[in-house]
Amino acid sequence: MKPETLISKISKITPDQAKALDRIGLKTLTDVLYYFPVRYSNVGTITILDNAQSDTEITVYGVLSKISLTKGWKSKIPMAKATLRDMSDTNISIIWMHQPYMAKMFTEGDQVKLTGKISDGKNGRVFMNPHIEKTGYLPVDVSDSLFENTDDAKDVGFPIYRETRGITSKWIYHTIKRIFAENIHGMISDPLPDSVLKKFHLPDLKTALVWMHMPEKKEHADAAQKRFAFQEIFLIHVQKAFERKQYQQLFSFKLNVPKKDVDDFIDTFPFEPTSGQMDALGHIFRDIQSDEPMSRLIEGDVGSGKTFLAAVASYATIMNRPAGQEFGNLQVAYMAPTEVLAVQLFENFIEYFKNTGISIGLVTGSGCRKFPTKVASSQKPWTEISKPQLTKWIKSGEIAITVGTHALIAKSIDFHDLGLVIIDEQHRFGTNQRMKLAKKEGHAPHYLSMTATPIPRTLALTIYGDLDISVLDTMPSGRKPVKTELVEPNKRDSAYDRMRKELETGRQAYVICPRISDPDPDEEQKLQLRSVTAEAKRLQEKVFPEYSIGVMHSKMTKQKKEEVMKEFANHEIDILVSTSVIEVGVNVPNASVMIIEGAERFGLSQLHQLRGRVMRSSHQPYCFLFTESMGDVTEKRLKSFLEAKNGFELAEMDLNLRGAGDLLGAKQWGISDLAMHALRNIKLVEYAREEAKEIITKDPELKNHLNLKKYIEILAKAPHLE
Repeated sequence: MKPETLISKISKITPDQAKALDRIGLKTLTDVLYYFPVRYSNVGTITILDNAQSDTEITVYGVLSKISLTKGWKSKIPMAKATLRDMSDTNISIIWMHQPYMAKMFTEGDQVKLTGKISDGKNGRVFMNPHIEKTGYLPVDVSDSLFENTDDAKDVGFPIYRETRGITSKWIYHTIKRIFAENIHGMISDPLPDSVLKKFHLPDLKTALVWMHMPEKKEHADAAQKRFAFQEIFLIHVQKAFERKQYQQLFSFKLNVPKKDVDDFIDTFPFEPTSGQMDALGHIFRDIQSDEPMSRLIEGDVGSGKTFLAAVASYATIMNRPAGQEFGNLQVAYMAPTEVLAVQLFENFIEYFKNTGISIGLVTGSGCRKFPTKVASSQKPWTEISKPQLTKWIKSGEIAITVGTHALIAKSIDFHDLGLVIIDEQHRFGTNQRMKLAKKEGHAPHYLSMTATPIPRTLALTIYGDLDISVLDTMPSGRKPVKTELVEPNKRDSAYDRMRKELETGRQAYVICPRISDPDPDEEQKLQLRSVTAEAKRLQEKVFPEYSIGVMHSKMTKQKKEEVMKEFANHEIDILVSTSVIEVGVNVPNASVMIIEGAERFGLSQLHQLRGRVMRSSHQPYCFLFTESMGDVTEKRLKSFLEAKNGFELAEMDLNLRGAGDLLGAKQWGISDLAMHALRNIKLVEYAREEAKEIITKDPELKNHLNLKKYIEILAKAPHLE
């Protein structure tokens, strides 16, 4: 047998087990070896309810039942109730005061771990406001140990694996024992060079796998976890450094930045650029004047002026002619994630470039436009043209700037001399896509990406490892800070009063809900967790009947969402009730109020992005956070949101308060839980990054690191970080 051997060759697999293994992505023996324990548990440390003492903090495992939502008989305090049955078949009542949402987060039969104190009440013992987490397993007792005898349970205990229906933790453990017995773990090539292992005092792969699955000491488990966390982050950085090196070796236009012309262009803007914007421009100009294609990311809060940078970078690019030519100009492609946003960028660029004579095209699914035009009117300075005609002008070089969605890199569109590609908002444009674009155009255009998603520095260094990063940490002068208020459940009316005053002056508002619709038949439960459909109906019928209310959520078609967003932008809708899908979208400067229902359910970075939707208003903007509960943890998180200066500070707070695995969109990056946890360690990330750079600098083709090259080639093919 070999590492790539199918699991079925070492263990009998039922059809149900085969489906279960497929669900969790386990096919080969190597896959099983890399299916790490979620924790270790010693049979001697299990607490059972029969032995639990009151007013003493304990941890118990059990199964939930009788989950309900109710209110105090006299106090009317909302609360969630449940019953826990532990491994000794003893039941105990659980009550979460002021946390009714707990009834929504768990279902009958959930296997959980509870930590807290037991109190003696009139009706028996009760767990009050315990910390709870789903486990997917129940620890075994001595009579049902994973091990053949209790001597196998060393200092650290036995491994517990994440289970799925049909595959138990015990099954995983015994399968791994068979794999070890066949020495399969010794046949897997180690991706980490010996020099790296020695430098950072890491165990080799064979040892680390044993220590991960069958540690005899806590130190062994810790060392193995450190090794695999470092390995994953290191491999990502090597992949990024390798891809960047390949991209930099391609031909690109070395641009000249005409300082006076650029300064004159900047002077046409009705505001003074911030120091952060000027610093970022310095980085961009330095990059595009080098022999290598630029690969830069601009990180900045909503409203920090990223579009200004895009305009100036575009202007500087267009002021250059292709090498050896005395006519024509280099071109710019500006890609947006949605059609509505593409149209808005097109209109913004018309305003920026209206006196320059520079031509701008728009390509969307709904049609194409061109600026300037001989048939311009006061209503629209552009004209609609056919796509074949526009693509013809793009190919000839007549169109200098083309704005659109990702359709711009389709086979049907060819540029004459594409000098700069700009990507807007969250659509990570991976190195593979850039390489395809370079091959299509015959050269590598300079690349500028922009994002308003605030993420911790360690995560940014990892997922954007092939990009240089500029941070806009200052806001334009005159921008009014959003007045943000944490609203208690009994003070909703005051927030609605403020919102009504804004609507009366012609402003607009957002209302964000955590879910699309409410599946619960119980009306009382409906009120505990606001949904888009129910809340829009309630606001229309009972609170704001005189105003137009629209609805938007992720289950709507892309076309429908864009229609609704367009209606809101045109003020055909006064109040937009939506899920968080609006966090990235078209700017509506007239919107000055943001209400966020169930604010405790969102990450701090996500809350900041949502709030950013009203930061474009020239009027005083407001953000009201409505909560379903105000526990200590919730209060701490939301108060930190009120106090933070910017999104990047909030991202770091989120990392510390919630953990890397709970960060907004963390799972989308394709990073394991182990590596995500390691992202708290800036030193580890920086070491991995610098070591990766050093290896690629000395061995750009990885000719002397064939094992490493094999691993990053596999990584590049996976849906990872793109």
